[in-house]
Amino acid sequence: MSAMKIKTGDTVRVIAGKDKGKEGKVAAVNAKNNTVIVDGVNMHTKHTKPSAKNQNGGIITQEGPINASNVMLVVKGQTTRVGYKVEDGKKVRIAKKTGDVID
Repeated sequence: MSAMKIKTGDTVRVIAGKDKGKEGKVAAVNAKNNTVIVDGVNMHTKHTKPSAKNQNGGIITQEGPINASNVMLVVKGQTTRVGYKVEDGKKVRIAKKTGDVID
């Protein structure tokens, strides 16, 4: 299993599926299943029972996971692939399209 090129906090654009074209910030990454959860994308409705945390219960909407291959990193308004380079003895992510260091 290779390293995840998308990290929590990155801005991504969905490139495949029902939400194609939508952009959002990555809320969570699951490297084991190769999925990401993006804010405002792949919304699901969930019926909840009343509990101590949620007194009323009811129907809530929440984000579902998307396969990481269906999202692409956005850097300076453009989608780009991610590469790696060693700078000053430290491995950093770079944008393939522009060559800029991401983090």
